[in-house]
Amino acid sequence: MTASARRPAAVPTAQVWCEFGLTTVLLFLVVTIVRWLRVPASPLYIGDLSLALWVIGPVAGLLITGLILSPWGRRSGGHMNPAVTVAVWLMDVFPGMSVLPYVAAQLAGSLLGASLGRLVWGPVVSAVGFGALRPAPGWSASAVFLAEAGCVLVLALAVGFLLAYPAFGRWLPATVGACVALIIVIFGPLSGGSANPARQFGPAVLAGRFTDLLIYMVAPVVGAVLGASVHHLLYRRFRLREPITYKLAGTGDTAGRAGASRV
Repeated sequence: MTASARRPAAVPTAQVWCEFGLTTVLLFLVVTIVRWLRVPASPLYIGDLSLALWVIGPVAGLLITGLILSPWGRRSGGHMNPAVTVAVWLMDVFPGMSVLPYVAAQLAGSLLGASLGRLVWGPVVSAVGFGALRPAPGWSASAVFLAEAGCVLVLALAVGFLLAYPAFGRWLPATVGACVALIIVIFGPLSGGSANPARQFGPAVLAGRFTDLLIYMVAPVVGAVLGASVHHLLYRRFRLREPITYKLAGTGDTAGRAGASRV
């Protein structure tokens, strides 16, 4: 099956709106979690950053898994991350003409979600920068870039593999959630552990934290490009299957699955 045969036509506008809604919900929940766990006046405050991230990571992973499996997530694909959208486009299962609308929806949802967090919880969220991330002292820009790009590279490879095999694909939402949790726990105290331009965009803009924003926006996309490239090399070398859908919750299209089995 050729790449053009696998890649669908432009996605319906309704799916773009679903992606916007999902990212809005995600960022509102991110701001909410940070507000309750990282504001000193909160009864749930955790002062130690590493310990707090051990709580935030798994909670964020569960939230992302749930959003992928939600009706909106099943409809749009549940990316909520421009890097994921770029990766599945380069893996030839997402239409190029829909990349920019998806990315725009994700970034707009990031701004709206963080703004809703400010509206609901008040000025207290400004004390934690709307949940905007920053690298640890001593971490250079190049180190942050490599860490953020590397995380997405690994994530893209996992997504590409599981999207190719329906028997394993049902584990993809949980796998993405687990990857996000690990990135937050391991890299949160170091590079910031974003691995998602939409995760950083809204909070950073509203908090006025522009120093490292370009790195957090570009590095995950570079990781997606590298991950998709490695994915193609591995699949050509070992003659494995290619992904059959861009939807992280899988597809119920049995015809599409049967066609993929003949690739």
